[in-house]
Parts: sequence; C-alpha cells; structure tokens
Amino acid sequence: MYKYSCLNPIAGVGLNKFTEDYEFARNMDDADAVLVRSAKMHDLIFSDKLACIARAGAGVNNIPVERCAEEGIVVFNTPGANANGVKELVLAGMLLASRDIVGGMNWVKEHADDKEIDKSAEAAKKQFAGREISGKKLGIIGLGYIGQMVANCATHLGMDVYGYDPFISVDAAWNLSRSIHHIQDVTEIYRECDFITIHVPLTDSTKNMVDAAAIDSMKTGVVFLNLARDLLVDEEAMVRALKTGKVAKYVTDFANPTVASAPNTLVTPHLGASTEESEDNCAVMAVNEIMDYLENGNIRNSVNYPNCDLGKCTSASRIAILHRNVVNMIGQFTAIIAGENVNIANMTNKSRGDYAYTLLDLESPATDSIVSRLRETNGVIRVRVVK
Repeated sequence: MYKYSCLNPIAGVGLNKFTEDYEFARNMDDADAVLVRSAKMHDLIFSDKLACIARAGAGVNNIPVERCAEEGIVVFNTPGANANGVKELVLAGMLLASRDIVGGMNWVKEHADDKEIDKSAEAAKKQFAGREISGKKLGIIGLGYIGQMVANCATHLGMDVYGYDPFISVDAAWNLSRSIHHIQDVTEIYRECDFITIHVPLTDSTKNMVDAAAIDSMKTGVVFLNLARDLLVDEEAMVRALKTGKVAKYVTDFANPTVASAPNTLVTPHLGASTEESEDNCAVMAVNEIMDYLENGNIRNSVNYPNCDLGKCTSASRIAILHRNVVNMIGQFTAIIAGENVNIANMTNKSRGDYAYTLLDLESPATDSIVSRLRETNGVIRVRVVK
C-alpha cells in the first residue's frame, strides 16, 4: 500500500486516478509521495519514506529541488498541462493592453446613475480608444509549450511573430507555424517588436534578464507581458520606463508592491493557470507521474533526475538506484549482482548533471544482501526495490 499527501487542494479528477493500492496520509511524514501546488517547502524536513514530490504546475521555485536530489527524492512537474490556460491569458493581456477595455468598463460603473449614460458614453469613448493587434509585431522569448501555443495563435490573429529560443526542442520546432520568424539574437526582438512576451524558466542565468539595458533597447511604446515569473524582469527598471512612456503597458501575472500601484500596468493575481481545465490537467499528470514512479520506477518530467523508462517489470524483480553521476557506477552494480549469482534480465541508466538513475530488472528476487551492498556503494544516494 502506497500513501500520498497533499499540501494544497488538488483537483479531484486527478486524485481519483489513484487506485485501491493508494491511501491518503494526513501526516506528510507517513507519505511515499506528496502533491503540491504553491505551498512553500524549503523549510520542511522530509522523512526517509518520502520518495517523490509532484508539483501540479510547471514552476518549482517553492520546492528545494537540489536538497531533494541529495536525499534521493524525485521532483516532478507537469509541463504543458496548464499551457492553454496561460496562452489564453497572454492573448487577453495583449487585447487589454491595446484597447482600454478596463478603463471603459470602469467609466461605465462610475456613471451608472447617469440617466443618459448612452449619450454620455458616445462623448466619453474617445478617451478609451485603442489600437488593433493585427499587423503588429509580436516577439516571444521562449518557445516551450506556452510560447509555441502563443506564437501559433498570434499568427491566426494577423500578427507578425518573432520567436527566440536558443534551446528550442525538435518537437517544439515542428509544432511552430512556418510563418514565424526564428530569431538568433534576442536584441532583435527588443528592437523590432511592438509586443513582447516572455516564457522562460527562472534560473540564475535568466533572473533579471529583462533589465534596464534590455528595456532601453526596446521600441518606444512597446507592450511587455510577463506571465512566466516576476523575477525575470527588473521591475524597478520597468516602472521607470512606464513613467517615461518608453514602455506603454506592462502586463504581469505577479502582484507585488513594486507593480501593484505603478502607472500603465495591468496586474493579475497569478491567474495564468487558474482555470478548471488547467488544474484538472495538472492534477492528472502529477498523479500519473507518481504512480508510474512508485509502481514501475519510471521517471517522467523530473526536474532533478533524468527521465528514465523501462516500462512495466515482467521479470522477477526490479531495483531502482538513485546515485551520483560518476565513473564505474554501473560496473559496481553489475558486479554486486553477479556476485550473488543473480542474472540481470534488463537494465537502463540515464544521467542528468551531477545525478544519475539506474533501473535493473533481475531474473531472481532481489535479496537483502544485494540491496544492502548496493546501498553501501560509494556514490549511491538511494535504493528502492520496486518489485
């Protein structure tokens, strides 16, 4: 029997995927797996039983990913599950920034008692006039799941789309419309585009990548959209640019003191993935990742260990080893198993940075001696007997 715990409300359509072999644990210390959305986990102490954490969403800044790797805890996320919800909010943000819809609606509310509001509206509407997005240049920084969806939709809205992603995957490239301009230097997007939207993960190299120098190189009157992470943008520099008119509008999904009252901002309270469909998709993907890992040892969409899939085990036993990515680990594993007169039926090994993962299918049950010797091997972080 496996046990799971939830640090945030998780959509029932996902939790219902758990079979009768799973039981909810109120105490996280009793859980083999934890599902989380936005709860902060950096100060938590994890039990030796915890095998994996699944973030029902893409960003994992609320999880101590490196510490989890050191403790042999696999951290999953759900890339692409909320992409459509974020894409739709990006499109809405562009439209709201182009047409003063919010200002017009507020004017109507303020004049709701005017008996001749229809006539007054005709005189007032000029102050809310905007511009159309068709024919404008849109620059997209980051062409992952969300970026490519925004790009393709924008082409259907008549926009001239420029895409920048030095690490674009083959699948993403195939999914992009042929009409999208592939840009090799992000400064070209800053220089040419009327609208710019950013969709990259927050890392040490991307933090504050949109700084004062980047903003200065943009077209005067640009609309900048940030529905990825607030720290990608130097928001103090952005606010200064908003005050001077260098940037016409800043659309962000991250409310904070810097932007909440700044001029020419459209700030939403982290609504990008706040749709029923996105929450359902993330929950289903997270639960499937947990079940496949606990039951089969397979890793999909981990952010701290390599993806690794050996399918379902049809042999007598399967052992999963989380270890450091150093030389001769496989040799040591196979020597231990051969020394116990056990044959390996199938195996796979994958690495990612400092860490690696090995799955071993054995033709005989894994003995306590095999497991003990594997755990004692220098460089091994954790050993799980999957079957």
